[in-house]
Amino acid sequence: MRFLSGIQPSGNITLANYLGAVQNFVKLQDDPKFNDILIFIADLHAITVPQDKTVLRKNIKSLAALYLACGLDPNRVHIFIQSEVPAHTQLGWILQCTGYIGELERMTQYKDKKEKQIGGITVGLLTYPSLMAADILLYDADIVPTGKDQKQHLELTRDLAERFNTKYGDTFVIPEPYISKTGANIMSLIEPTKKMSKSDPNPKAYISLLDDLNVIRKKIKSAVTDSEGKIYFDEENKPGISNLLTILSCITNVSIKDLEEKYKDKNYQDFKNDVADAVVAKLEPIQKKYNEILNSPLVDEVLDNGRDYASYLANKKIAKVLNKMGLGRKK
Repeated sequence: MRFLSGIQPSGNITLANYLGAVQNFVKLQDDPKFNDILIFIADLHAITVPQDKTVLRKNIKSLAALYLACGLDPNRVHIFIQSEVPAHTQLGWILQCTGYIGELERMTQYKDKKEKQIGGITVGLLTYPSLMAADILLYDADIVPTGKDQKQHLELTRDLAERFNTKYGDTFVIPEPYISKTGANIMSLIEPTKKMSKSDPNPKAYISLLDDLNVIRKKIKSAVTDSEGKIYFDEENKPGISNLLTILSCITNVSIKDLEEKYKDKNYQDFKNDVADAVVAKLEPIQKKYNEILNSPLVDEVLDNGRDYASYLANKKIAKVLNKMGLGRKK
């Protein structure tokens, strides 16, 4: 069974990315039902909004190093850069010609980003779900991790695959969603009713994996809670405390129910201190390993091997697609 996922290199990944995605990727390496895992750096998706080329290139390499520092094993996982496999854009265009404008305009992420973006809206912001579908369908991915905000995109991917298969014959595997039971919804530390995001204008709202450890402690200690003074999980009435309980549960592998029992007689200050200690203990070795490998030959070696493997799979698939559609010369 093949598992595939990608993260945009638009700045350092957050604690939410780590707990909701990367930590789960590391666990999946030991799951015998997944015999092939592909993790890519979605740099083509990053350019739907303006990017500084120097910063983007730095972020790409940094993300690759972070993947490795977090525990992804290049002997068991193929890590590659999306733009280094041209078949992504080839199939992305073909799927644009398979989808309908109304389908893309209904995507809630497009609507949200359109409202927030200042200046011209690129065509890519509208059509990038077609590229996202290509990312998945190129590799016959059986399982794709899907958060609530990406559910629409996977549904579109499935629709496009089924439409293409109906017209041209069996070509694409129809992917299934993988939804983690924990860590999928880590919220902002300042506005705990919205998701933690690295694009938040307030840096206190999120924790970057590469934040200074003392800064991380301060962010957690200043996290918004409530005035009740009791520690229990209630997303509607206590979103701040519920978010911190989720973070602590994901990091320590202790159930929220057990954490509620542990902290039922504790105050918010002690609770936040423990959350901060747990987060720092988790991220400190990751940061140390990241700094060791960032400028080592390992990063390029892993990306080269990942690119070659992904290209092998993608080129076979795109050749099959072109042949079925009557594009180019039949070989």
